[in-house]
Amino acid sequence: MDRVPTYALYGEADSARQQDWLHWETIQSRSRLHGYRIAPHRHERFFQILILTGGWAYVTLDGEPFDLRPPAIVVVPALTVHGYVFSNDVEGVVVTLMERDLAEGLETPPAGVITGGTAAVNAMLDILLAEADRPGGWHDLAMRAHITLLLVALHRARTLPAPRNAGAARARFHATAFRWMVDQRFRETRRIADYARDLGISPTHLNRVCRQELGISALTVIERRIALEARRQLLFSTLTIKQIGAGLGYEDPAYFTRVLKRVLGVTPAAFRNREG
Repeated sequence: MDRVPTYALYGEADSARQQDWLHWETIQSRSRLHGYRIAPHRHERFFQILILTGGWAYVTLDGEPFDLRPPAIVVVPALTVHGYVFSNDVEGVVVTLMERDLAEGLETPPAGVITGGTAAVNAMLDILLAEADRPGGWHDLAMRAHITLLLVALHRARTLPAPRNAGAARARFHATAFRWMVDQRFRETRRIADYARDLGISPTHLNRVCRQELGISALTVIERRIALEARRQLLFSTLTIKQIGAGLGYEDPAYFTRVLKRVLGVTPAAFRNREG
């Protein structure tokens, strides 16, 4: 069994040093350093809240997938295995608290996603962050009070109903996320299984979603994106067909030619002669 990494903050080695009351950062600041993909991991002592205000996110919490559009909140208690895929226009913040600082006598909110009642949670967070950034008199007492009110807001928001038609929305999201991932990674991999794994679904499910939402197979989505880049290079570069294919991950020029002929209807040489 693969070992799930345990981090302090994602990508940083765990540390036993004492922390301040909280840490907060934009989703962009850390996710773009990792290609907008945060592999499943967990935190030993941290309670995290992710607030999504723009773009989209695909989230897994202890293996359960969630497709999110703003406004949405992700609650991640300590030791919860969680991972993300974000759009490159994602907006929002991640707030990290120490589990030891959560209110005594108040149950810690469980791992999950909140899509209703986010305004009340955001209001409590704004007050908490303002106190954390500009501490005044009675700071520790104020922080404990604001954290308690934040936990209450999270518990209340969890009781609100989830949006309807979640199945259809999830299929649309998977199709959109897949096309975005292909656009970002088509040079790295053509394997449907690689994309399906990052989406948390099976290759068969991904194919079904593509046919349902896009009218084509997952392989066709990948090959069309490769063909689009190949067309650009055939028209606007002096690279040989073999060089173009190698740059797109095809070591066998004959196979690359067959793929382009299947998508474009002509061989790459014929396309260059006709359009160049």
